Amino acid sequence: MAEAAKTPGTTPTAPARRRRTGRWVAVLTAVPVLAGVVQTLPATAADTTVRPAAQAVRPAAPAAPAADEAEKTSVSINRLTPSVPEKGGTVTVSGRVSNRSRTAVTDARVALRPGARLSARSAISEAASRTGSVPGVDGAELDGEGSAEIGDIPAGTDRSFTLSVPVEELSLDEAGVYQLGVSLSGRTRDEPYDHVLGIDRTFLPWQPSAPDTATQLAFLWPLISSSHVTALTESGRRDQTPILRDDELAAEIAPGGRLQQLVALGSDLPVTWVVDPDLLASVEAMATKPYKVLGENGETVPGKGRNHARQWLADLTRAVEGEEVVALPFGDPDLASIAHRGKNVAGVLSHLGPATELGRLTVETVLPVEPSTDFAWPVEGAIDPSIVSVATSAGARNVITRSDSLREPDGLNHTPTAARPIGGGTTAIVADSRLSKLFRGDLTRAENTVDAVQQFLAHTQAINAQLPDRQRSIVVAPQRTPTASQAQAMAKAVRALRLDGRWAEFTGLTEAASAKPDPAARRKVPGGRAYPAELRKHEIPTQAFQQIRAIRNDLDDFQSILSQPERVRTPFSNALHRSMSVSWRGAPETAARYRASAHDYLRGLMGEVRLVEKSDMKLSGRSATIPVTVQNNLLQGVEGLELRLVSGRRIGLDVGEAQPVTVAGGHSQSVKVPTTAKANGRTWVEAQLYTADGERWGDPMRFQVEVTEITSAVMLVISGGVLLVVLAGVRMYTQRKRAGDRPDPDAPLAPPAASGEPEEPEEPEEEETGPDGGTGDRPADGTGKDAGQEQAGDRAADAGPGRRGPTGVGEKVDR
Repeated sequence: MAEAAKTPGTTPTAPARRRRTGRWVAVLTAVPVLAGVVQTLPATAADTTVRPAAQAVRPAAPAAPAADEAEKTSVSINRLTPSVPEKGGTVTVSGRVSNRSRTAVTDARVALRPGARLSARSAISEAASRTGSVPGVDGAELDGEGSAEIGDIPAGTDRSFTLSVPVEELSLDEAGVYQLGVSLSGRTRDEPYDHVLGIDRTFLPWQPSAPDTATQLAFLWPLISSSHVTALTESGRRDQTPILRDDELAAEIAPGGRLQQLVALGSDLPVTWVVDPDLLASVEAMATKPYKVLGENGETVPGKGRNHARQWLADLTRAVEGEEVVALPFGDPDLASIAHRGKNVAGVLSHLGPATELGRLTVETVLPVEPSTDFAWPVEGAIDPSIVSVATSAGARNVITRSDSLREPDGLNHTPTAARPIGGGTTAIVADSRLSKLFRGDLTRAENTVDAVQQFLAHTQAINAQLPDRQRSIVVAPQRTPTASQAQAMAKAVRALRLDGRWAEFTGLTEAASAKPDPAARRKVPGGRAYPAELRKHEIPTQAFQQIRAIRNDLDDFQSILSQPERVRTPFSNALHRSMSVSWRGAPETAARYRASAHDYLRGLMGEVRLVEKSDMKLSGRSATIPVTVQNNLLQGVEGLELRLVSGRRIGLDVGEAQPVTVAGGHSQSVKVPTTAKANGRTWVEAQLYTADGERWGDPMRFQVEVTEITSAVMLVISGGVLLVVLAGVRMYTQRKRAGDRPDPDAPLAPPAASGEPEEPEEPEEEETGPDGGTGDRPADGTGKDAGQEQAGDRAADAGPGRRGPTGVGEKVDR
């Protein structure tokens, strides 16, 4: 949108309706102001060419009004059809005029103003940035259908307009880009004469016949978002349900969301898809299983985008089938930040190769395509030697840069082919900066969209007209994360160029990278001092990379003790890739919280494998075993740990060798450590777990040990007591043995035979004597007599033949 301008003191002229009077009227009217205008335009002849309008029905309006009035009255072109006019057709322009001043505009009129052919790209850019009306340059008003009276415009109100004019009325002669303006003229209370109050400009690419050669154009279509998935997984679940830091991604892929619009719009466009695999992995995680989102107080709540995720993936699968897809390294790492602030931090560069491979695998898993992974895309296409070096370390052979970074030589009067070698087998893909930066800003406003689309068409036609006999390959790399309205404007421009732009044909990025380089194009990478200060200001700080290294070290230690290390390797490695993402630029606090959350969670898991506190203990004797308990609260087993004890030197407690530790998931294990002491007393013992490579694991555990040794005198007393007990036992056994060999005086006589017949006297039995002269303990006849009968018979035998009484049985002999 542009505003009006006027020069005070100019004599006003009354409005007049005239017929076509020829081009000389406009020329003569424009002469007084052209001298000053030409000085402001670029020096090349092509840039200063000003062609008079073909039709001038009213003299050029006085010069621009005051700046305050220009800010209050304005014109905006909201629609232009067609974007590329054809012979015999009609051009229709619609828009609005606004009066934000404190007074009304009377006798208001809008009119089309065909301008000169702009044969240079710099002239297009200058016309697009010019504000206020420049008589002669903006052309004269058209009569008839090219203008319309809209009456008075009260203060603070708007008016709509629509103007249609046949193409032949616009005097579009030879092929090229023509300026077309719409002006608002009228009177105000302070300036009660007819003058231009505001003007807006657009461009008409005119190509009546197809050129001999068409420019090849590769348009990048980025599918990139910020990092959403955390390293956290839902506690107690073995399926590792992901937890997102917010549910904003669900809004982006929902109908009407930014990412949903990019997929829907790009599905029928000849573009090259540039994808961050992290986005695909995140959406797939949302679609595969119920996911959780962190709440405001750290609790988790169910996510709401599962159905949207499934639909988005299905739409994307159809959209990219058979199309070229470029996969960035997983997480879209900030190559410039790594090059300037992270490459000297140990281990940071080692993340890039795995991120590239993970990106390829992710895209191949989610989408039915084989992506290209040899492209690197630094932020805003700004490069220096260190950025190129980091990009190639990630496996890239092509670095997407931009022409405002790798600037062309001053003497180059055309836009060169994008691809050019920069040494070391690396190719710089130099995207056109003017085309790449067109689709920015607030494109929810229709006038801004029309301006972006028409400039895009105008510049591409101007590029082709520079060298009509030489085919060149141009690349457009828009912003990484376009809004939905910006995506709509890009789609409209690409669609218009494909349908009506005879001067261009679309190609893929890989084909553009292999195009023959222009020998006149610059190939020297700018030095580090040329890197934009504004971009450097928002880089990821060195402290962030140091924290990433600390997380990596802890993760390596953790994996070394796990029976299933992949369960933690995947979520935490992905979190480290995401921690280096371009998306953190401009959000340092959010990035710091993301890294801290991942590190805290990892340390919390590591703390689930620990030593259980024990109380002080006593050891009786100089050789004993100390039990130490290791607790594992993880869902998987741990192995490869060692338990080492260290003791004080005061009593010379030897705690032996390190003991291996293996504990099943959700269990505790007691590890027994043999010890010996050289003296009695108290000492401290410190228990510590170690990994296989000698790194400490967890916090140490200290406890006190008291050794109480038994002295020699006490041992002699105890030994003497034991000997007495043994001797007493032997004596008691001997006494009982002898007492059993004598008849019992209290034993009753044998009962008579049951038959009433007198019992036959037993024959005395010959005794068996043992080696020591004692009697044998076998029964005399082998019958089943009970023990009492056996003993009675033996005792009778000991008494001698013919003796039945218990003579002498009660004697006790002390030995």
